Amino acid sequence: MDGKRVKDTRAVLAQVMTPESANPAGTVHGGIIMKLIDEAGGVAAYRHARSNVATASIDRLDFHGAVRVGDLLTLKASLNFVGTTSMDVGVRVETEDLLTGEVRHTASAHLTYVALDKAGKPKPVPPLIMEDEEDLRRGRAAQKRRELRRPA
Repeated sequence: MDGKRVKDTRAVLAQVMTPESANPAGTVHGGIIMKLIDEAGGVAAYRHARSNVATASIDRLDFHGAVRVGDLLTLKASLNFVGTTSMDVGVRVETEDLLTGEVRHTASAHLTYVALDKAGKPKPVPPLIMEDEEDLRRGRAAQKRRELRRPA
């Protein structure tokens, strides 16, 4: 099985936030952002596995600021690490005020996906090719998160 480069897994999703996504405080509901994070992460995992994938876990999700109706939400996802059948994906969420052009880092998440065969069973994924120091750094951090998830 040939390896795939980190840059070949990258996915970018962008969406303008509309009033139906708002919570009673007038900002975008966190659950809407969580769904979009899972979608962006899933696309990156699909690109790597070229098969169906299932979300196995969300290791961490940090919200750094509110998203307002009318903002452009951009989600950037890529693989950090792969195991035999699992993939660690990082997602960075940025918010752009379309009137001012100001871009803010709004949220970050780390998710694990499992590749599935046609019968819905876990299947092996290609190795991940790290090409630069940033890829290696992210891979080391993902390995640490994986070790923390494992029972003692």
